[in-house]
Amino acid sequence: MENLRDIVLKFNINNDINDVKPLGEGLINDTYKVYVKGQDNPQYVLQRINNAIFQDVDMLQDNIEKVTNHIRMKLIEKNETDIDRKVLNFIKTKDGKNYYFDGEKYWRLMVFINDSFTYQAVTPEYSYTAGLAFGEFQSMLSDIEETLGETIPSFHNIELRLNQLKEAVEKDAVGRVKEVRYYLDEIEKRAEAMCLGEQLYREGKLPKRICHCDTKVNNMLFDKDGNVLCVIDLDTVMPSFIFSDFGDFLRSAANTGAEDDKNLDNVDFNMEIFKAFTKGYLEGTKSFLLPVERENLPYAAKLFPYMQTVRFLADYINGDTYYKIQYPEHNLVRTKAQWKLFECAEKKENEMKEFIDNNLNI
Repeated sequence: MENLRDIVLKFNINNDINDVKPLGEGLINDTYKVYVKGQDNPQYVLQRINNAIFQDVDMLQDNIEKVTNHIRMKLIEKNETDIDRKVLNFIKTKDGKNYYFDGEKYWRLMVFINDSFTYQAVTPEYSYTAGLAFGEFQSMLSDIEETLGETIPSFHNIELRLNQLKEAVEKDAVGRVKEVRYYLDEIEKRAEAMCLGEQLYREGKLPKRICHCDTKVNNMLFDKDGNVLCVIDLDTVMPSFIFSDFGDFLRSAANTGAEDDKNLDNVDFNMEIFKAFTKGYLEGTKSFLLPVERENLPYAAKLFPYMQTVRFLADYINGDTYYKIQYPEHNLVRTKAQWKLFECAEKKENEMKEFIDNNLNI
């Protein structure tokens, strides 16, 4: 790990390094914990930035710096205590940059938050906590004046995804279109309705806000008493519709089956998770959410399984060029499971609307 030590020493820390060891199970970035000498000194987290996915590293790190600075300012205004545990703290390099490039790879360093934990389990309790935490995260950033860039352009743009599907069908690269015609027809029937967000945006009725865009239970840090400390994994923080944070969480959390469940009887849309998350989210966003955003939260819950169906199906038609597969029909199995989840959410739309209407005065 000598080369990692050398990388850490490029950052503005004055401590002697004891060790550098792998940390966590990140799928996108390589992450290491940096142990330094001295019981009272902070430990650090060294992370390699995956510039294959986040190709504009300057924009990525600039976004994160703007967001963490703004949240820190908000916490100070609220006279919060223990602020260094409630917002990520990134360390600059000795020449003042917010990342280090070693000629091949990009690296960043942040302070390790001691006695903090992540949870993988999706329960109503944690879903409520997630809704509140991600809602408050959006709320703190709702008045940020600085401009943020899109770290993954058009990441949650359903019109783009439908166009990609159309292109895949036109090419029919491996002759699979015929066997998936049912799903193509069902997707097409709903295409106009599912592009509602983009339509409202063009009409000037729906704003883009700063969103997390990767809302999962394990993207929050908790203290030992189960209280949320802060939201983490800020790579995808960028302008988007609030539907991104709301719908993306529920696509995974409210699914009673697996994303690639072969047994479609396992797949349903869990209304208990929906209600818990929505209750927390409405509490966290009550200071800024517009009626058009609140009214269309059920649309967001449908949009994300719909969009993921479109993406899996396009990849299947293209010959499995994007998502890793375990077996030849894997993307087709994923398509069917996501479509079942979409249909279940679609059937429960009125129940979702009723719950939201009854909880507007939270």
